Amino acid sequence: MSTKSRSTGFEYVFPAIRGIQAGREYFVTMCPLRLIPRLFLFDDEELVPEMRAQRTLNKARIPEIARYVVENPDSYVFSALTASVDADVVFEAFGGGGPNDRVGTLTIPMSAKFVINDGQHRRAAIQQALGDNPELGDETIAIVMFLDVGLKRCQQMFADLNRYAIRPAKSISVLYDHRDEMSAITRVVVFTSDFYNDLTETESSNLAARSRKLFTLSALYSANRALLEGFEEEPFDKRVDLARAYWDTVARYIPEWSQVRAREVSAGEVRRDFIHSHGIVLHSLGKVGNSVLQQSRDKRGWVRTLKPLADIDWHRSNSTLWEGRAMSGGRVSKSAGNLLLTTALIRQKLGLPLPADEQRAEDAFTRGES
Repeated sequence: MSTKSRSTGFEYVFPAIRGIQAGREYFVTMCPLRLIPRLFLFDDEELVPEMRAQRTLNKARIPEIARYVVENPDSYVFSALTASVDADVVFEAFGGGGPNDRVGTLTIPMSAKFVINDGQHRRAAIQQALGDNPELGDETIAIVMFLDVGLKRCQQMFADLNRYAIRPAKSISVLYDHRDEMSAITRVVVFTSDFYNDLTETESSNLAARSRKLFTLSALYSANRALLEGFEEEPFDKRVDLARAYWDTVARYIPEWSQVRAREVSAGEVRRDFIHSHGIVLHSLGKVGNSVLQQSRDKRGWVRTLKPLADIDWHRSNSTLWEGRAMSGGRVSKSAGNLLLTTALIRQKLGLPLPADEQRAEDAFTRGES
């Protein structure tokens, strides 16, 4: 069975499955990675947006995706590319009736133009990865091909394919990421602690008003990155021990956290009335903790240093203390500037010196108040 009359000249021939969507034919096939840069081209980025079928590339994303492939040749995963082809194609079914009428070969003239509707960053990353590891060229990626019906249809396909695309919550990415060491450290710290395991939301990065959790896994991940910066050469187990011991010590001096776990007060009330379980404060505590760990690995010394945490007024209603630092207009804010100022305040309350960037932020904040 052929969808079009056979073309003349040189051709690509792919194994394919034919399907119907919205009354139109489409084909699912596989393509060697080495052919991807040759087949799939970008719209001219000099064209105005209304004359393109794709968005411009965010070139900063490409090295990261390529590195992921090159560094994980035995376990990387790529989802299918979606493309339109603007030529007369020929589909020849294997025959025999039934499902075999949907399986066959797809012949496409080499003069055809392929436009990626979804996956242009993966395409660019494949090209870069092949430069680093040419052996990847014989591996394959799935392609979903639609027959091109013009620029307007391609633009609509791009809009439709991205209409409901939602990035997964950072917390569940940390939960499922087994490549990133900091994700693994955070999971071990949380899951081996009865205290933090009981109070940490592992799927969502936003806590509902009635959630009985105080922290999100994503917030603790960011806090641990700050806490263990510069300790990358330490063994994995040692970093886990340091992080676990540090956060256990911090919890000793924030009594509301223990009250939530003991069901003496609800997590929602604490999140509403206090600021210490919010991501910006956890991140700040991680940055402060990094200095504490750099000074001493003696946990007895941490106790003396961190004890003043119990004397800080963490109430959100204390606008004199937190407005302009952890809060902006009465709402918690985690901008880079807010993080510097919140960390600087906690350091001062603990009697710790301020690094240069926090001192500059503190000086500017003080001048603004006066």
